[in-house]
Amino acid sequence: MRADRVVLDTNILISALLRPTGPPRAIMEALRRRRAVLLFSDETFDELRTRLSRPKFRRYVDLTEIGSFLADLDAISEWLSISGAMLGCRDANDNKFLETALNGAADCIVTGDHDLLVMSPFRGIPIVRPNHLLMAIGT
Repeated sequence: MRADRVVLDTNILISALLRPTGPPRAIMEALRRRRAVLLFSDETFDELRTRLSRPKFRRYVDLTEIGSFLADLDAISEWLSISGAMLGCRDANDNKFLETALNGAADCIVTGDHDLLVMSPFRGIPIVRPNHLLMAIGT
């Protein structure tokens, strides 16, 4: 499986920030080493930013760490426009990840969200769990 252009679901990105070990962080490191591109739309990035601004995360990371994390992501990302198309995900809020992947010609979507996983492959784009991607890219 290629992993040069990747959409990471919000749950993967939050886990990568909060847990210094584990598959989500390992994915971030592997993608950075491979010089892969993370694909974002304003809508997917806004979801991440909004979720990380919740007070419950303050006991794990402070606002400075969150700001640095978001800036690091921005530096290795490609931004795409989406229209808010309804693409058939049973959780309509997840359609933005599917559309971002389509518009960005993603190699895969990485998530722990069952609503997305059951759609794999989506128009030829694999939707995989973190461990599956790590095995596929040989880390």
